[in-house]
Amino acid sequence: MILALLLLVVALCVVLAGWAGWFVARDRAVILNQLWGGAVVEAFVLVQGVVAIVQGATGAGAADPLLFWGYYATTLVILPIAAAWAFAERTKWSSVVLLVASLTVAFLEWRMWQIWTGA
Repeated sequence: MILALLLLVVALCVVLAGWAGWFVARDRAVILNQLWGGAVVEAFVLVQGVVAIVQGATGAGAADPLLFWGYYATTLVILPIAAAWAFAERTKWSSVVLLVASLTVAFLEWRMWQIWTGA
């Protein structure tokens, strides 16, 4: 897995979490642009999966592939579920959901890196 891509995803998650946190502090619901931001993060996570498949096929795969792909599958579903929830919940709590989901994806990315490197 490419470290630069992982760091980009984590940075985007932190920015999205900060944006959602700002909305929590202002007692506002999620807006469509924030959901588009989540879609951008999701797109980079999909690219990450393609890179991981290619690297795994060339012999440079994860130290524990089953655990890695379990974390990857979880990472893939967190933001879409949070986006659906945030779209349905039109209160400040939608921003809280997006904040927690963004930080969760950032943490899962860090954990995937550990699994990939065998740390």
